Amino acid sequence: MSQKHPDRRTFAIISHPDAGKTTLTEKLLVAGGAIHIAGEVKARGQARRARSDWMKIEQQRGISVTSSVMTFEHAGLVFNLLDTPGHEDFSEDTYRTLTAVDSAVMVIDAAKGIEPQTLKLFEVCRLRSVPIITFINKVDREGLPPFELLDEVADRLALDVCPMNWPAGMGGQFEGIYDLVDPAIMKPSGDASRMYEGHRAKVAGLDDPVLAAEISADALAHLKEETELASACYADFDAAAYRGGDLTPVYFGSALKEFGIVDLLAALAQHAPGPQPQPAEPAPVQPDDDAVTGFVFKVQANMNPAHRDRIAFMRLCSGKFERGMRLMQGGTGKAIAISRPMLFLAQDREMAEEAFPGDIIGIPNHGTLRVGDTLSERTDITITGLPNFAPELLRRVALIDPTQTKKLRKALDDMAEEGIIQVFYPEIGANMIVGVVGQLQLEVLISRLDAEYKVEAKLEQSPWETARWIASDDPAKLKAFQSEHRGASATDRDGAPVFMAKDGWEVGYITQRNPDIRFTATKERRLGAMAD
Repeated sequence: MSQKHPDRRTFAIISHPDAGKTTLTEKLLVAGGAIHIAGEVKARGQARRARSDWMKIEQQRGISVTSSVMTFEHAGLVFNLLDTPGHEDFSEDTYRTLTAVDSAVMVIDAAKGIEPQTLKLFEVCRLRSVPIITFINKVDREGLPPFELLDEVADRLALDVCPMNWPAGMGGQFEGIYDLVDPAIMKPSGDASRMYEGHRAKVAGLDDPVLAAEISADALAHLKEETELASACYADFDAAAYRGGDLTPVYFGSALKEFGIVDLLAALAQHAPGPQPQPAEPAPVQPDDDAVTGFVFKVQANMNPAHRDRIAFMRLCSGKFERGMRLMQGGTGKAIAISRPMLFLAQDREMAEEAFPGDIIGIPNHGTLRVGDTLSERTDITITGLPNFAPELLRRVALIDPTQTKKLRKALDDMAEEGIIQVFYPEIGANMIVGVVGQLQLEVLISRLDAEYKVEAKLEQSPWETARWIASDDPAKLKAFQSEHRGASATDRDGAPVFMAKDGWEVGYITQRNPDIRFTATKERRLGAMAD
């Protein structure tokens, strides 16, 4: 397939909550020419809301709870940016989003260094060898020294680091950022409390009089000393090591003050890989395969609350997709005509006439598509590697008004489809059980039941804490186990059998006692294995 279309850069931004990820997303959109005024996450009154945080609960709390997709063109490339929830309670959604990208930008707060959630998300990237560019944010505030931050990235993530620019002072002493690759000084101007409208002055090197005229003598002496030391201590940039996931180029900057953003965008354009092969059975899908293949990594309900719509987000892996195409749903063999595919700028959308490998398109979905589905012109292919995780909190859902049972089932089904919660149907008792990874998901569940589905419900303690999927090579033994533990047996929404346990100790005990039964904490999301 000859390439007659702009190449794609499909990347996610990962970080700990509050490291400045959503702000960075906004500023990248501004730098890329996609939007003209960036919103602020903690906007008050008339200030614009951040474009990627569009759900009511996101705006109230100033955190991202669902992954958003934004597409924009810049420098002859098409960028697909996926903003991911930073909060650990939504790590499952983030994990699945990371299956749909070819590279990631890791945002680190200069004052805090690497935080637990950053570490967790990094591990996911490592599992898939996703190349990472590091952006150390908030250098205009008091923070850790640059060497300390770089050493922490190198030690804790076992990565080679390569600084691409260097701050001239930090916090109150911050005077600008020096570009180590293409020597220049980026210098803030105007009122430091507002946006830096700064300018960039090209220099011949550290001894250039232009540089001496731009920053104070102290800052210059300090900059010379530090950059000299940095060039001796850290690896040179190696594109192959970066793409292999062994080296991370590091950029210092301030997302809020729009500092270092243009350099970051240029780095993504220049170094980040285009569409990569995707793991699949019987063989990986190559981006230059002629047949159109993609997979659903996310389903989002109610992006437009007035229409109760559901959108399945599909990452296109190969072929040229055209509107109106019929694609086979892996596992069922059902052909689905995709007549209204969409491209996104967060919740703003436009019709997509065509799409290419690396693109993320939205497909209006009436319950037929689910997370993990493969869509292809081929019938013999299944994209792999999209897991469900065992829940760490299980709660009973109790209705305030018992006549709303049907509405509740529909709402829980929708949200389970999105991957926000899991729903289990116990063998005994009528109450459905919801399973989540973290407490915040429960709050989001109740908030969305009320706001989007007009269902009043409360959550009650359940006798169980966690769940495991169960299977056996001997169907009779599985059946015997289920009848012996009927009170703790359930099925998930795919009809797969589940054992609910009081705690981790019980999981261990029951596992030991039943060697013929497999207890698993993850389940591959794919239709071939589904009962319905």
